[in-house]
Amino acid sequence: MAADPVSTPVSAAASASPLVTSPPSESASAAASSDADAPPHSTPSRSVPRPASSPGYDSVPVTGWGRTAPTSAHLIRPRSYEEAVAAVRECGAPGRRGGIARGLGRAYGDAAQNAGGAVLDMTGLDRIHAIDASAGTVLCDAGVSLHRLMEVLLPLGWFVPVTPGTRYVTVGGAIGADIHGKNHHVSGSFSRHVLALELLTADGQVHIVERGSELFDATAGGMGLTGIILTATIQLLPVETSLMSVDTERAADLDDLMARLTATDDQYRYSVAWIDLLARGASLGRSVLTRGDHAPLDALPSRRRRSPLSFRPGRLPAAPSFLPEGLLGRTTVGAFNELWFRKAPKSRVGELQKLSTFFHPLDGVPHWNRIYGRSGFVQYQFVVGYRAEDSLRRIVQRISDRRCPSFLAVLKRFGEADPGWLSFPMPGWTLALDIPANLPGLGSFLDELDEDVAAAGGRVYLAKDSRLRPDLLSSMYPRLTDFRALRARLDPRGVFRSDLSRRLEL
Repeated sequence: MAADPVSTPVSAAASASPLVTSPPSESASAAASSDADAPPHSTPSRSVPRPASSPGYDSVPVTGWGRTAPTSAHLIRPRSYEEAVAAVRECGAPGRRGGIARGLGRAYGDAAQNAGGAVLDMTGLDRIHAIDASAGTVLCDAGVSLHRLMEVLLPLGWFVPVTPGTRYVTVGGAIGADIHGKNHHVSGSFSRHVLALELLTADGQVHIVERGSELFDATAGGMGLTGIILTATIQLLPVETSLMSVDTERAADLDDLMARLTATDDQYRYSVAWIDLLARGASLGRSVLTRGDHAPLDALPSRRRRSPLSFRPGRLPAAPSFLPEGLLGRTTVGAFNELWFRKAPKSRVGELQKLSTFFHPLDGVPHWNRIYGRSGFVQYQFVVGYRAEDSLRRIVQRISDRRCPSFLAVLKRFGEADPGWLSFPMPGWTLALDIPANLPGLGSFLDELDEDVAAAGGRVYLAKDSRLRPDLLSSMYPRLTDFRALRARLDPRGVFRSDLSRRLEL
């Protein structure tokens, strides 16, 4: 049996320290003035006291961002590390159904649900403890959102190293799902930029977890099943402005798109293609390709150089609480796809865009997931390798033939795989699409796509999954046996559980 991967238990940085910003002349070690402010890898060992009473909780319906298959769970809202420890101990008490950490609820499926058990809302632990403005690192609680990091870090000339299609995810969620963005072919997943983290395990202890350790690799992409992340130290990306320099072009079909991406993707930090999955015939897979990088200061007009790092994303009114079923059917989505493709420039270079426009257009519409109606939607994302282009073509053809009305469908290229045992990206092509959950025959159709993906040596993204069969999991994730073995050693009583873990026998 492999050696125990858990390091000496330590406490989290427990005091509510103010934000510390060190000037460029100071070293990383000078960024913190006390043990409470120090990064996780330098926190001295001491025990975490158990509070006299456990935090209260309510039983509420919980669902993913796709709004499908809600289940009821006890909602616990810890406001301190001590309360988090007490909550974990309570989740492991006899007769309990365990617990799972939850951030801002942007996992599409059932990863942050726990029927009959507990869900720990970690957004109350949201302090930024220290910033080293010279080295470009930040130490923060796992409940801090990427939106908050952008607000604080951009004026200092730093940006998060990886962001998905929404900035409303927590740091803990970003690590637990090992999120990726438009820059995976260059920068990899989020956890590649995490230097260390503090993990609360099932025995109520807090452990320093260094990058490169077994426990780190099991936690990165481990969907919260190794423990609760309390803090993380993250390496940031230097930027000169808060604008993007963006190139846009149209691709006539899927082969044209893949050829353009293969030929020139290495010239861009960020790259993504919107793809029309309702197009057929010679137009199958027609796309709008958008690529770019952070704009340098000299690319800005003079009037914008006075505040080059300002970050003021706009917001539109929230989507209504109730919308009719079928609003995003084949006719509506087909008309939108036609308009979107036609209005895109055939070729445009160097357009300046806000960060929010380039990375997070849907964040401008609060509760945009309501547009699918009460039935919700399924977000389906898979990846197949670079020698499996024929499989990708067949899957796109099947989706087109099935006339799946996907309002949002994107194709990207992944670079080198990340070390997380259940991390999703692998070198190849990834396609993500959303489909109304009430589409007739959707379940059996997606089961067939799962089989195609597995046969091609690919995998489905667990952070977006809500219906994958467990028998396909081992072929998709080769380190699954190692993950299960570590979980058995680290959490023999199954304190950390979720609807996803039960369904997939994780």
